[in-house]
Amino acid sequence: MSVESPCRKLCALDPATRVCAGCLRTLDEIARWSRMSDEEKRGVLRRIEAAMVSVEP
Repeated sequence: MSVESPCRKLCALDPATRVCAGCLRTLDEIARWSRMSDEEKRGVLRRIEAAMVSVEP
């Protein structure tokens, strides 16, 4: 089973951080997503989850 993209179709790239406000992936991660292994994708998802936890109140 392949790893589903975290894309929320709310694309808005922050020019300073180059991170999408919708899915929290970097521009590089977005560009490479279809060529990443499932393990690489899971790593991106773990990083996104950690980033979300660090900004929660």
